Amino acid sequence: MTVEFRKFEVGDLAAALDLWSQSEGLELGASDSPERLEAFLARNPGLSWVAVRGARLAGAALCGHDGRRGYIHHLAVAPSERRSGIGRALVERCLSALRGAGIVKCHIFVFRANPFGELFWSSTGWQRRDDVDMFSHFL
Repeated sequence: MTVEFRKFEVGDLAAALDLWSQSEGLELGASDSPERLEAFLARNPGLSWVAVRGARLAGAALCGHDGRRGYIHHLAVAPSERRSGIGRALVERCLSALRGAGIVKCHIFVFRANPFGELFWSSTGWQRRDDVDMFSHFL
């Protein structure tokens, strides 16, 4: 059975949340409620992608932009599907969609305690930024 890649739909949210919640190195927060994720998808149509094998979600990537920069959030691949190219394919689809929207730079946030994420992103040509720090403010 082959893997099908398609645009992330609202109907994929439950399976994606389940995948993300079980993925080491990935944390979900208050902004990851189904309602907020549905709003994110509506604000960023056609930018997020899923990989499906049969009836099972094999991978998911949430992608959006602020008009200047793109962001990939919550890229995850099911453990049984890792090292098969699904993660790379999801990223390339996200980047292609961002280019189509006129976005020329994309960021990903990786927790320092996520060595698998660090290995994946550095092996796919992404560069670690040591010149910036991130600050957050909860509203």
